[in-house]
Amino acid sequence: MTFPSNKFRGRSAVTNPDNRYAAWQRETADDGWPVDADEALAPMVTEMIIDTAKTVISYNTSPDIPFDRSVNPYRGCEHGCAYCFARPSHAYLGLSPGIDFETKLAYKPDAASLLRKELAKPGYQCAPIALGINTDAWQPVERRLGVTRGILELLNECRHPVSVITKSALILRDIDLLAAMSRDNLVHVGVSVTTLDPAIARTMEPRAASGQRRLAVVKALAAAGIPVTVLVAPLIPSLTDHELESILVAAAKAGATSAEYIILRLPHEVKPLFRDWLERNQPGRSEHVYSLLRQMHGGKEYDSRFGQRQRGSGPLADIIAQRYRIAAKRLGLDNPAPRLDRSRFVAPVIIETGRQSRQFSLF
Repeated sequence: MTFPSNKFRGRSAVTNPDNRYAAWQRETADDGWPVDADEALAPMVTEMIIDTAKTVISYNTSPDIPFDRSVNPYRGCEHGCAYCFARPSHAYLGLSPGIDFETKLAYKPDAASLLRKELAKPGYQCAPIALGINTDAWQPVERRLGVTRGILELLNECRHPVSVITKSALILRDIDLLAAMSRDNLVHVGVSVTTLDPAIARTMEPRAASGQRRLAVVKALAAAGIPVTVLVAPLIPSLTDHELESILVAAAKAGATSAEYIILRLPHEVKPLFRDWLERNQPGRSEHVYSLLRQMHGGKEYDSRFGQRQRGSGPLADIIAQRYRIAAKRLGLDNPAPRLDRSRFVAPVIIETGRQSRQFSLF
């Protein structure tokens, strides 16, 4: 379903395609009624849905990501980035990866208490938790809901290591917890910077912090002693790839200790949604972008295989990799992310019917 673009000021999508699991699909048809371009339209508001999850830790065995478990306080993301690889996950809720992904969000109000129970289980083996990997844990609604803050307070309490990725300046609200954990090598922060061009960012990442604001976040975190990696992600050929070196230079000046990059990923419904965004906001560039992506994915616009999906292959991918290696080495950003300390973990206290109990070790 396509809507008038002026209805969604501050949103990157103007379509709401049916999710791929639906038993039916809708098609747009002209019913003969005239469209009044000046007609006043109600603003699109964000709706919140309670996610009644029984557990909050998701485990994975993916060989090309550096963690085996993650916690996502939210499903959907108000940042509304046109390229977001997580958009297809909204299909699991029976919702669209388009406007629904940006405006109908699910959250886990009891995430911290559920996590407490999971960490207290006798058989739990501590390893770094990745926080907010599918969608941003510090998106705008977190300011009033505080779900992520509650999770961080618990992880700090039981000295559990955590790594986070965000593009939000709201993370600075929690710099007290992050700094305290950093002193014991329990936290690592990744800040993604897609572009420093405000004209592109304004429509591609309509509700996320600007590139310059994210660099200010890097500077503040680094000043507090928190190790920061800047992720040039996603790197979009023919649109933002020329900014690779300038973003790395700015990251080094801001105090980042390492850097990485990820090529644009277009799984499932993201492919047509991002093409639609390109055609509306970068007219004439769409086919060039997709042609270069095909060159990096063996003729396909996306290759989901492990080891290929984030970097691609072929001459163009090799050139980008070489550019990154040269710049990162010159700027001192080619360091690996720190290995977080898991030896300090203490199982959290469980509160049951007014009394406290702790799961003690047998030995």
